[in-house]
Amino acid sequence: MKDQEPADASLPGEWRLPLEGLDPQALFGPGDIHIRKIEETFSARLALRGGDLVIVSSRSDPGLLRATLRDLAAVVRRKGHLELEDVDLALRRAAGTPAGDAPEGNSIVVNTPTGPLRTRTPGQERLVRTAEGNLITIAIGPAGTGKTYLAVAMAVAALVERRVQRIILTRPAVEAGENLGFLPGDLKEKVDPYLRPLYDSLFDMMEPERMTRLVEQQVVEVAPLAFMRGRTLNNAFVILDEAQNTTPGQMKMFLTRLGRNSRAVVTGDITQIDLAEPGRSGLLEIRQVLRGVRDVAFVELEKADVVRHRLVRDIIHAYEEYDGRAT
Repeated sequence: MKDQEPADASLPGEWRLPLEGLDPQALFGPGDIHIRKIEETFSARLALRGGDLVIVSSRSDPGLLRATLRDLAAVVRRKGHLELEDVDLALRRAAGTPAGDAPEGNSIVVNTPTGPLRTRTPGQERLVRTAEGNLITIAIGPAGTGKTYLAVAMAVAALVERRVQRIILTRPAVEAGENLGFLPGDLKEKVDPYLRPLYDSLFDMMEPERMTRLVEQQVVEVAPLAFMRGRTLNNAFVILDEAQNTTPGQMKMFLTRLGRNSRAVVTGDITQIDLAEPGRSGLLEIRQVLRGVRDVAFVELEKADVVRHRLVRDIIHAYEEYDGRAT
């Protein structure tokens, strides 16, 4: 990590980013690799002074640099660590954003208890705006576009702001349905592995102790799709994940559970259908059935919206080229 300079080494008018409660090593990266990349991009010099990250000098737009550092600090607060891909994404966004002190004007912030989550692509922006303005939003796109993560963030924000009284996350356990009897443990132990990605997203958005308490109180519920049958979901933010693996009947059952003061986000990837009859996916069907229905909106994300890792985007592109040659 860069040597920390004395607290009294500040200069008049210098910009500081307080790092209280944040591990500077996580922000700087192994061997200062993250900070060196930022300094190189912005022709800047950064230093630690009195527990703050300070811009000592910069020959580039200081507003863009400040916004980039704020964004990356928020990622560390939310995830507990920073990956080089996070830095690359922040720098790419800065390179394509108009100059100014608040270049994040084209992105949207979703405030969660562990820090602000900022949209990173136009597709993610469309998803958040669409979900804010409709009762049911169907987000369809490839792996790594952040559709489920954003949906969970919006749900947590709605709960914290008391716009809803509970969060319900569900997904079809396709493999569990086929192999349930061969798995050890009780029903919960058998289905939990298929719900683990939803738990992971939740624990990224809220302190573990608080989230555990909310789960125990059933304010936050994570359950297989089959558990939704016969229920009316009032005052809730409901998320159906991996919707490409629902049958038409399951999809209809889920969508008709929505009660008063509730909204739903449905996410899925139509290129990864695990059903025995892929053509019978409920997600494929509702693209035709619900087009034009008021308060229901569709958001299509593309490989350009992939934020998980550059390699994921390249893999998706490679499969698209292969499928094109095979047909």
